[in-house]
Amino acid sequence: MQRSNLNLITRRGFLDRSFKTGLAVALSTLTDIPFVMKRALAEGSIGLNGKKLLFIWLRGANDALNSVIPVMDSAYAPNRPTIRIPLDGQTNYSTPGGCDFPINAASGDDTYSYASAIRLGNGFAAFHPSLKFLAPVYNAGELALIHRVGYPRQSRSHFDSQNYWENGSPNNNLSKDGIFYRTMLEYLRGQGAAASALTGVSIQSSLPLILRGSEAPMTNLTDPNRYALLGIPNNTNGVIKATAALDTANGIAFPGKRNRDLLQLQYENLNKTLDIFAGIDFDENPVGNQYGNYYRDDEVTDNDSQWASGTPSQNPNDPNRGYYLFPTTAVKNGGWQRPGPNGAQVFDKYAVPTNLHSFFQNLKAAALVLNKTDAIIAGTEYGGFDTHSNQGGVTGAHSNLNRGIGWAMYALRKYFTLYADKATWENVVVVTLTEFGRTTVENSDAGTDHAEAGVMFVAGGGVKGYGRGPTGVFNCGPDTPSQALVDPIPWIPGGADQGGGVDGAMFGVNNRYLRRTTDYRSVLGEIIRKHLGATQGQLQRIIPGYANPADALMNGGLSTDSTPIRGEVGIL
Repeated sequence: MQRSNLNLITRRGFLDRSFKTGLAVALSTLTDIPFVMKRALAEGSIGLNGKKLLFIWLRGANDALNSVIPVMDSAYAPNRPTIRIPLDGQTNYSTPGGCDFPINAASGDDTYSYASAIRLGNGFAAFHPSLKFLAPVYNAGELALIHRVGYPRQSRSHFDSQNYWENGSPNNNLSKDGIFYRTMLEYLRGQGAAASALTGVSIQSSLPLILRGSEAPMTNLTDPNRYALLGIPNNTNGVIKATAALDTANGIAFPGKRNRDLLQLQYENLNKTLDIFAGIDFDENPVGNQYGNYYRDDEVTDNDSQWASGTPSQNPNDPNRGYYLFPTTAVKNGGWQRPGPNGAQVFDKYAVPTNLHSFFQNLKAAALVLNKTDAIIAGTEYGGFDTHSNQGGVTGAHSNLNRGIGWAMYALRKYFTLYADKATWENVVVVTLTEFGRTTVENSDAGTDHAEAGVMFVAGGGVKGYGRGPTGVFNCGPDTPSQALVDPIPWIPGGADQGGGVDGAMFGVNNRYLRRTTDYRSVLGEIIRKHLGATQGQLQRIIPGYANPADALMNGGLSTDSTPIRGEVGIL
């Protein structure tokens, strides 16, 4: 037996106090099951089939009605006079087909110069124009838009609703284990000592509840560039010596005692995790260098055929490459260094607003973790979606937030296609989460308030979207007999009177909220079972509602609050 002086690695500065010492593996806490038996308990293929999941939390509650817009509902525009997205007078939004992708007329035009709702081709819905980069993902059949998503007895508290989305138990604040934590626990219980040193990782300010649990906290990194993972600044010569000293201290023999062997195993897995992260280049080296954030699109964007003259950061032998996939600085943000009018650099060539650079730094790190390690789940978050005032329409606060969603999905698809290592686009699913939708009627401050149902974006090479399944847009289509085969609970258009007496889908709750037709747990449950490989028994432990027929998560029916829901929608 060897001693494990874990107190030596729990001091201040351990990756800015965000790298949890229990992160790598829950093995040290699963004392109720002997290690030799855990392999025998294995079921399903979580962590064994090469499938991975990347989540993005949209904190603050995204306005679904101005992201995936029911433009053919006559109640939409009159109830949002300030923030509505106008129709393009030259476009027939009822025409079936794929999603339009507005491309700029000439190099130098604004990246988001199109100022109307983007036709989605299902005869009813449209994208906000700032989501234009979702069009290529959608048209490839690799994006599913699930509208009218929520849960029973919806809370309009940010804190409570985020808890429910993350713990998978609506209206239960006592549960402190997250859905993705429980998913990883199923993997760890089955694999025992054979488990990977890395399972679930978040890149954000603190470990989110969705990856937190009572037995086995997962990994959270605040800034992978700031410190070596033992809390020692990267720019010192003490890293090797300090690491060696810790290894020596933890090699001292100790007498056998209950659980000490498990603590030692935890330390060994922690060391493996440190080595893994040490081998990933999270750095932001100068553009043009072969290291760091050099990931670029393979397509020229918006007719931008050349970089501005004198731009030192571009490869002169490759002037027509596309935008950088992870816009973490102004230099790497879209076409800022493309020529504008009279050759000047123009700010409207940014792919995303500059205040999202830190989000894309974290998104890049999450993508690298999935692609360069055996981690199964990784994710991050960005906020600002609580748009109570001055939300904006075609431009403004919500438009800028949408730009982040659109480019993130587009960039991840290209990254896991062009730069695939341990994660290919075919084996990755990307899913967005947000605690609720926003009011159908805009408020007196030209914004929207807390409401009920929202929208989830699910992308990946295995997703059954437009052209690969029944539709790319679920729960937001025309009320026709043919559409009923796709959306069994129809979207009923409402009246246009903002002052009262309205009806229809957008006013299904309290005459001002969009009523849900899909439980968010059904979306996550389908991903966990069909993609990650959980068995039905595992899924019932991961999302307890699957074990309760009254929740109707699998096949639909009347939910516990008597709301009709459809169950799993068939995105995989």
